[in-house]
Amino acid sequence: MQACVNPFAPLGNCAAPGEELAPLAHPAPLCDGHGRVVRYLRLSVTDRCNLRCAYCRSEINQKFIPHPKVLRYEEMARLVGMMAALGVSKVRLTGGEPFARKGCDELLHMLHTRYPSLDLRLTTNGTLLEPHISLLRSVGVSAVNLSLDSFDRETFARVTGRDLLPAVLASLDGLLQAGIRVKINAVAMRGVNDGQMDDFVHAVRTMPVDLRFIEFMPMGSGTLWGPETFWSAADIRAEAERRVRLDPVQDSSAEAGPAKMFAVQGGKGRMGFITAVSCHFCGTCNRLRLTSDGNLRTCLFDDREYHLRGLLRNPRFDDEHLARVVRLACAGKPIGADLLKARKKGSAVADKQMVGIGG
Repeated sequence: MQACVNPFAPLGNCAAPGEELAPLAHPAPLCDGHGRVVRYLRLSVTDRCNLRCAYCRSEINQKFIPHPKVLRYEEMARLVGMMAALGVSKVRLTGGEPFARKGCDELLHMLHTRYPSLDLRLTTNGTLLEPHISLLRSVGVSAVNLSLDSFDRETFARVTGRDLLPAVLASLDGLLQAGIRVKINAVAMRGVNDGQMDDFVHAVRTMPVDLRFIEFMPMGSGTLWGPETFWSAADIRAEAERRVRLDPVQDSSAEAGPAKMFAVQGGKGRMGFITAVSCHFCGTCNRLRLTSDGNLRTCLFDDREYHLRGLLRNPRFDDEHLARVVRLACAGKPIGADLLKARKKGSAVADKQMVGIGG
Protein backbone atom coordinates (compact mmCIF):
# COMPACT_ATOMS: atom_id res chain seq x y z
CA MET A 1 0.00 0.00 0.00
CA GLN A 2 1.22 3.46 -0.80
CA ALA A 3 1.81 5.72 2.15
CA CYS A 4 -0.57 8.58 2.71
CA VAL A 5 0.71 11.88 1.38
CA ASN A 6 1.81 14.43 3.95
CA PRO A 7 -0.30 17.57 3.43
CA PHE A 8 2.19 19.64 5.44
CA ALA A 9 4.87 19.19 2.79
CA PRO A 10 5.78 22.30 0.73
CA LEU A 11 3.09 23.22 -1.79
CA GLY A 12 4.91 25.54 -4.14
CA ASN A 13 3.99 29.11 -3.21
CA CYS A 14 1.92 28.03 -0.21
CA ALA A 15 2.93 29.81 2.97
CA ALA A 16 4.14 27.91 6.01
CA PRO A 17 1.81 27.46 8.99
CA GLY A 18 1.30 30.81 10.71
CA GLU A 19 2.56 32.87 7.77
CA GLU A 20 0.37 35.10 5.67
CA LEU A 21 -1.08 33.43 2.56
CA ALA A 22 -2.05 35.51 -0.44
CA PRO A 23 -5.77 35.04 -1.12
CA LEU A 24 -6.97 33.32 -4.27
CA ALA A 25 -8.73 36.03 -6.28
CA HIS A 26 -10.85 33.91 -8.62
CA PRO A 27 -10.36 30.17 -7.99
CA ALA A 28 -9.77 28.27 -11.21
CA PRO A 29 -11.75 25.07 -11.81
CA LEU A 30 -10.45 22.04 -9.95
CA CYS A 31 -8.66 20.33 -12.82
CA ASP A 32 -6.37 17.28 -12.77
CA GLY A 33 -3.23 16.58 -14.80
CA HIS A 34 -5.27 14.88 -17.53
CA GLY A 35 -7.57 17.83 -18.10
CA ARG A 36 -10.53 16.38 -16.21
CA VAL A 37 -12.53 18.91 -14.19
CA VAL A 38 -13.74 17.75 -10.78
CA ARG A 39 -17.36 18.65 -9.99
CA TYR A 40 -18.38 15.77 -7.74
CA LEU A 41 -17.46 14.75 -4.17
CA ARG A 42 -18.37 11.45 -2.56
CA LEU A 43 -18.28 11.97 1.20
CA SER A 44 -18.26 8.93 3.49
CA VAL A 45 -20.20 9.71 6.67
CA THR A 46 -19.02 6.57 8.47
CA ASP A 47 -17.27 3.26 7.91
CA ARG A 48 -19.86 1.53 10.11
CA CYS A 49 -22.53 -0.60 8.48
CA ASN A 50 -25.21 -2.97 9.70
CA LEU A 51 -24.63 -5.30 6.73
CA ARG A 52 -21.65 -7.43 5.76
CA CYS A 53 -21.89 -7.42 1.97
CA ALA A 54 -19.62 -9.96 0.32
CA TYR A 55 -18.22 -7.45 -2.18
CA CYS A 56 -17.61 -4.63 0.30
CA ARG A 57 -15.71 -6.17 3.19
CA SER A 58 -13.84 -9.36 3.99
CA GLU A 59 -14.75 -12.11 6.42
CA ILE A 60 -11.87 -10.99 8.62
CA ASN A 61 -12.91 -9.05 11.72
CA GLN A 62 -13.38 -5.46 10.63
CA LYS A 63 -11.39 -2.81 12.47
CA PHE A 64 -13.47 0.32 12.56
CA ILE A 65 -12.03 3.83 12.61
CA PRO A 66 -11.69 5.00 16.24
CA HIS A 67 -14.29 7.64 17.09
CA PRO A 68 -11.79 10.49 17.73
CA LYS A 69 -10.44 10.07 14.21
CA VAL A 70 -13.84 10.30 12.52
CA LEU A 71 -14.62 13.74 11.13
CA ARG A 72 -17.22 15.72 13.04
CA TYR A 73 -20.22 16.88 11.04
CA GLU A 74 -19.07 20.48 11.33
CA GLU A 75 -15.72 19.48 9.80
CA MET A 76 -17.46 17.67 6.96
CA ALA A 77 -19.62 20.72 6.26
CA ARG A 78 -16.55 22.94 6.23
CA LEU A 79 -14.85 20.69 3.68
CA VAL A 80 -17.96 20.67 1.50
CA GLY A 81 -17.98 24.46 1.56
CA MET A 82 -14.33 24.61 0.57
CA MET A 83 -14.96 22.13 -2.26
CA ALA A 84 -17.98 24.10 -3.43
CA ALA A 85 -15.79 27.20 -3.66
CA LEU A 86 -13.54 25.20 -6.00
CA GLY A 87 -16.43 24.34 -8.30
CA VAL A 88 -17.77 21.10 -6.83
CA SER A 89 -21.53 21.19 -7.40
CA LYS A 90 -22.63 17.66 -6.48
CA VAL A 91 -22.05 15.92 -3.15
CA ARG A 92 -23.09 12.37 -2.38
CA LEU A 93 -23.18 11.10 1.21
CA THR A 94 -22.08 7.49 1.45
CA GLY A 95 -20.82 4.99 4.03
CA GLY A 96 -20.68 2.33 5.32
CA GLU A 97 -24.31 3.09 5.86
CA PRO A 98 -24.89 6.83 6.45
CA PHE A 99 -27.79 6.26 8.83
CA ALA A 100 -25.73 3.84 10.92
CA ARG A 101 -24.11 7.00 12.31
CA LYS A 102 -26.10 8.84 14.93
CA GLY A 103 -27.24 12.29 13.88
CA CYS A 104 -26.86 11.91 10.12
CA ASP A 105 -30.03 14.00 9.82
CA GLU A 106 -28.09 16.85 11.40
CA LEU A 107 -25.50 16.76 8.62
CA LEU A 108 -28.19 16.76 5.93
CA HIS A 109 -29.84 19.80 7.51
CA MET A 110 -26.50 21.57 7.86
CA LEU A 111 -25.51 21.05 4.22
CA HIS A 112 -28.91 22.10 2.92
CA THR A 113 -28.99 25.24 5.07
CA ARG A 114 -25.46 26.37 4.25
CA TYR A 115 -25.33 25.36 0.60
CA PRO A 116 -28.91 25.37 -0.74
CA SER A 117 -27.81 25.26 -4.38
CA LEU A 118 -25.76 22.11 -3.86
CA ASP A 119 -26.92 18.96 -5.67
CA LEU A 120 -27.17 16.74 -2.59
CA ARG A 121 -27.52 12.98 -2.99
CA LEU A 122 -27.31 9.83 -0.90
CA THR A 123 -26.19 6.23 -1.24
CA THR A 124 -27.73 3.82 1.26
CA ASN A 125 -28.47 0.14 1.80
CA GLY A 126 -32.04 1.12 2.67
CA THR A 127 -32.35 -0.93 5.84
CA LEU A 128 -32.51 2.13 8.14
CA LEU A 129 -33.83 4.65 5.63
CA GLU A 130 -37.62 4.61 5.87
CA PRO A 131 -38.00 6.91 8.94
CA HIS A 132 -35.80 9.54 7.23
CA ILE A 133 -37.56 9.78 3.86
CA SER A 134 -39.57 12.89 4.75
CA LEU A 135 -36.33 14.58 5.80
CA LEU A 136 -34.66 13.73 2.48
CA ARG A 137 -37.53 15.40 0.67
CA SER A 138 -37.49 18.50 2.91
CA VAL A 139 -33.75 19.10 2.47
CA GLY A 140 -33.94 18.64 -1.28
CA VAL A 141 -32.03 15.40 -1.76
CA SER A 142 -32.33 15.04 -5.52
CA ALA A 143 -31.69 11.31 -5.84
CA VAL A 144 -31.02 8.22 -3.75
CA ASN A 145 -28.85 5.32 -4.82
CA LEU A 146 -30.25 2.20 -3.21
CA SER A 147 -27.95 -0.82 -2.95
CA LEU A 148 -30.10 -3.82 -3.77
CA ASP A 149 -28.35 -6.86 -5.24
CA SER A 150 -31.29 -9.23 -5.21
CA PHE A 151 -35.07 -9.21 -4.89
CA ASP A 152 -34.88 -12.78 -3.56
CA ARG A 153 -34.89 -12.83 0.22
CA GLU A 154 -32.57 -15.84 0.57
CA THR A 155 -30.01 -14.45 -1.87
CA PHE A 156 -30.18 -11.02 -0.26
CA ALA A 157 -29.38 -12.56 3.12
CA ARG A 158 -26.52 -14.56 1.62
CA VAL A 159 -24.94 -11.49 0.02
CA THR A 160 -25.45 -9.05 2.91
CA GLY A 161 -25.27 -11.36 5.89
CA ARG A 162 -28.62 -10.06 7.17
CA ASP A 163 -32.24 -11.01 6.44
CA LEU A 164 -33.41 -7.41 5.93
CA LEU A 165 -34.86 -7.37 2.41
CA PRO A 166 -38.38 -6.38 3.61
CA ALA A 167 -36.96 -3.20 5.20
CA VAL A 168 -35.19 -2.28 1.96
CA LEU A 169 -38.30 -2.84 -0.13
CA ALA A 170 -40.32 -0.69 2.30
CA SER A 171 -37.76 2.09 1.85
CA LEU A 172 -37.94 1.71 -1.92
CA ASP A 173 -41.73 2.08 -1.84
CA GLY A 174 -41.44 5.09 0.46
CA LEU A 175 -38.96 6.86 -1.80
CA LEU A 176 -41.15 6.36 -4.85
CA GLN A 177 -44.24 7.59 -3.00
CA ALA A 178 -42.29 10.68 -1.90
CA GLY A 179 -41.35 11.41 -5.51
CA ILE A 180 -37.62 11.02 -4.90
CA ARG A 181 -35.61 9.75 -7.84
CA VAL A 182 -34.26 6.24 -7.19
CA LYS A 183 -31.30 4.47 -8.70
CA ILE A 184 -30.97 0.83 -7.72
CA ASN A 185 -27.37 -0.38 -7.67
CA ALA A 186 -26.89 -4.12 -8.08
CA VAL A 187 -23.40 -5.59 -7.96
CA ALA A 188 -23.39 -8.30 -10.59
CA MET A 189 -21.96 -11.61 -9.34
CA ARG A 190 -21.84 -14.81 -11.33
CA GLY A 191 -23.08 -17.72 -9.32
CA VAL A 192 -24.83 -15.39 -6.88
CA ASN A 193 -27.47 -13.22 -8.57
CA ASP A 194 -26.96 -14.09 -12.25
CA GLY A 195 -29.99 -16.38 -12.19
CA GLN A 196 -32.36 -13.61 -11.11
CA MET A 197 -32.69 -11.54 -14.27
CA ASP A 198 -36.45 -12.13 -14.35
CA ASP A 199 -36.75 -10.25 -11.06
CA PHE A 200 -34.57 -7.36 -12.26
CA VAL A 201 -36.50 -7.02 -15.51
CA HIS A 202 -39.79 -7.09 -13.62
CA ALA A 203 -38.54 -4.23 -11.43
CA VAL A 204 -37.77 -1.92 -14.37
CA ARG A 205 -40.99 -2.85 -16.11
CA THR A 206 -43.15 -1.94 -13.13
CA MET A 207 -41.27 0.85 -11.28
CA PRO A 208 -39.90 4.24 -12.45
CA VAL A 209 -36.34 3.47 -11.35
CA ASP A 210 -32.90 3.31 -12.93
CA LEU A 211 -31.58 -0.16 -12.22
CA ARG A 212 -27.81 -0.22 -12.77
CA PHE A 213 -25.70 -3.37 -12.79
CA ILE A 214 -22.18 -2.70 -11.51
CA GLU A 215 -19.40 -5.04 -12.54
CA PHE A 216 -17.85 -6.70 -9.50
CA MET A 217 -14.60 -4.86 -8.77
CA PRO A 218 -11.49 -6.44 -7.16
CA MET A 219 -11.40 -4.05 -4.21
CA GLY A 220 -9.54 -5.27 -1.13
CA SER A 221 -8.51 -8.79 -0.23
CA GLY A 222 -10.76 -11.37 1.36
CA THR A 223 -13.96 -10.48 -0.50
CA LEU A 224 -16.01 -12.76 -2.73
CA TRP A 225 -14.32 -11.40 -5.87
CA GLY A 226 -12.64 -13.80 -8.29
CA PRO A 227 -12.66 -14.70 -12.00
CA GLU A 228 -15.42 -17.20 -11.29
CA THR A 229 -17.70 -14.55 -9.76
CA PHE A 230 -17.05 -11.83 -12.34
CA TRP A 231 -20.12 -11.25 -14.54
CA SER A 232 -19.32 -8.87 -17.37
CA ALA A 233 -21.66 -6.10 -18.47
CA ALA A 234 -21.79 -7.57 -21.98
CA ASP A 235 -23.04 -10.89 -20.61
CA ILE A 236 -25.49 -9.15 -18.26
CA ARG A 237 -26.96 -7.15 -21.12
CA ALA A 238 -27.28 -10.26 -23.29
CA GLU A 239 -29.13 -12.00 -20.46
CA ALA A 240 -31.51 -9.04 -20.09
CA GLU A 241 -32.15 -8.80 -23.84
CA ARG A 242 -33.40 -12.38 -23.89
CA ARG A 243 -36.36 -11.04 -21.93
CA VAL A 244 -36.87 -7.42 -22.99
CA ARG A 245 -35.84 -4.97 -25.67
CA LEU A 246 -33.30 -2.36 -24.57
CA ASP A 247 -32.93 0.91 -26.50
CA PRO A 248 -29.78 2.99 -25.87
CA VAL A 249 -30.33 6.36 -24.18
CA GLN A 250 -27.98 9.13 -25.28
CA ASP A 251 -27.13 11.61 -22.55
CA SER A 252 -24.31 14.06 -23.17
CA SER A 253 -25.26 16.41 -20.33
CA ALA A 254 -23.06 17.14 -17.34
CA GLU A 255 -25.54 15.10 -15.30
CA ALA A 256 -24.67 11.90 -17.18
CA GLY A 257 -22.87 9.37 -14.98
CA PRO A 258 -20.73 6.33 -15.79
CA ALA A 259 -23.66 4.02 -16.49
CA LYS A 260 -24.60 3.19 -20.07
CA MET A 261 -28.37 3.57 -19.86
CA PHE A 262 -31.13 1.85 -21.84
CA ALA A 263 -34.84 2.43 -22.07
CA VAL A 264 -36.86 -0.71 -21.42
CA GLN A 265 -39.54 -1.30 -24.01
CA GLY A 266 -42.93 -1.15 -22.35
CA GLY A 267 -41.40 -0.42 -18.96
CA LYS A 268 -41.57 2.44 -16.48
CA GLY A 269 -37.89 2.32 -15.62
CA ARG A 270 -34.51 2.06 -17.28
CA MET A 271 -31.61 -0.39 -17.11
CA GLY A 272 -27.96 0.55 -17.02
CA PHE A 273 -24.52 -1.04 -16.94
CA ILE A 274 -21.46 0.32 -15.16
CA THR A 275 -18.40 -1.24 -16.82
CA ALA A 276 -15.89 -0.50 -14.07
CA VAL A 277 -13.66 -3.43 -15.10
CA SER A 278 -14.35 -4.44 -18.71
CA CYS A 279 -14.53 -0.99 -20.33
CA HIS A 280 -13.27 1.91 -18.26
CA PHE A 281 -14.74 5.43 -18.25
CA CYS A 282 -11.75 7.14 -16.66
CA GLY A 283 -11.62 9.81 -19.35
CA THR A 284 -14.77 11.40 -17.99
CA CYS A 285 -14.14 10.86 -14.27
CA ASN A 286 -15.09 14.03 -12.40
CA ARG A 287 -15.02 12.88 -8.78
CA LEU A 288 -13.02 12.87 -5.59
CA ARG A 289 -13.65 10.76 -2.49
CA LEU A 290 -13.34 11.75 1.14
CA THR A 291 -13.21 9.00 3.77
CA SER A 292 -14.95 9.40 7.10
CA ASP A 293 -11.60 9.89 8.85
CA GLY A 294 -10.69 12.80 6.60
CA ASN A 295 -8.51 11.27 3.90
CA LEU A 296 -8.90 12.54 0.36
CA ARG A 297 -8.76 9.83 -2.30
CA THR A 298 -8.56 10.92 -5.93
CA CYS A 299 -9.18 7.53 -7.55
CA LEU A 300 -11.07 4.50 -6.31
CA PHE A 301 -8.30 2.18 -7.47
CA ASP A 302 -5.44 4.22 -5.97
CA ASP A 303 -4.55 3.67 -2.29
CA ARG A 304 -2.71 6.99 -2.14
CA GLU A 305 -4.58 9.29 0.22
CA TYR A 306 -4.11 12.85 1.45
CA HIS A 307 -4.66 13.58 5.14
CA LEU A 308 -7.00 16.52 5.69
CA ARG A 309 -8.13 15.88 9.25
CA GLY A 310 -4.98 17.37 10.77
CA LEU A 311 -5.39 20.52 8.70
CA LEU A 312 -9.02 20.84 9.71
CA ARG A 313 -8.17 20.61 13.40
CA ASN A 314 -5.19 22.94 13.33
CA PRO A 315 -6.28 26.58 13.80
CA ARG A 316 -3.22 27.79 11.88
CA PHE A 317 -4.58 26.35 8.65
CA ASP A 318 -7.52 28.00 6.93
CA ASP A 319 -9.58 27.05 3.89
CA GLU A 320 -6.94 28.55 1.58
CA HIS A 321 -4.45 25.96 2.80
CA LEU A 322 -7.02 23.19 2.48
CA ALA A 323 -7.78 24.25 -1.08
CA ARG A 324 -4.10 24.15 -2.02
CA VAL A 325 -3.75 20.62 -0.68
CA VAL A 326 -6.81 19.54 -2.65
CA ARG A 327 -5.38 21.09 -5.81
CA LEU A 328 -2.09 19.27 -5.23
CA ALA A 329 -3.92 15.98 -4.77
CA CYS A 330 -6.12 16.57 -7.80
CA ALA A 331 -3.11 17.35 -10.01
CA GLY A 332 -1.82 13.83 -9.36
CA LYS A 333 -5.14 12.08 -9.99
CA PRO A 334 -4.26 8.91 -11.96
CA ILE A 335 -6.04 6.97 -14.67
CA GLY A 336 -7.71 4.16 -12.76
CA ALA A 337 -7.73 1.81 -15.74
CA ASP A 338 -3.92 1.91 -15.80
CA LEU A 339 -3.84 0.78 -12.17
CA LEU A 340 -6.35 -1.95 -12.88
CA LYS A 341 -4.33 -3.18 -15.85
CA ALA A 342 -1.07 -3.15 -13.90
CA ARG A 343 -2.30 -5.28 -11.00
CA LYS A 344 -1.18 -8.87 -10.68
CA LYS A 345 -3.61 -11.32 -12.18
CA GLY A 346 -6.23 -12.37 -9.67
CA SER A 347 -5.14 -9.83 -7.07
CA ALA A 348 -7.01 -6.84 -5.70
CA VAL A 349 -6.44 -3.51 -7.43
CA ALA A 350 -6.48 -1.69 -4.08
CA ASP A 351 -5.70 -2.87 -0.57
CA LYS A 352 -8.43 -0.86 1.14
CA GLN A 353 -11.91 -2.33 1.13
CA MET A 354 -14.95 -0.43 -0.05
CA VAL A 355 -16.42 -0.12 3.44
CA GLY A 356 -13.35 1.90 4.44
CA ILE A 357 -13.33 4.06 1.31
CA GLY A 358 -17.00 4.86 0.90
CA GLY A 359 -19.37 3.38 -1.65
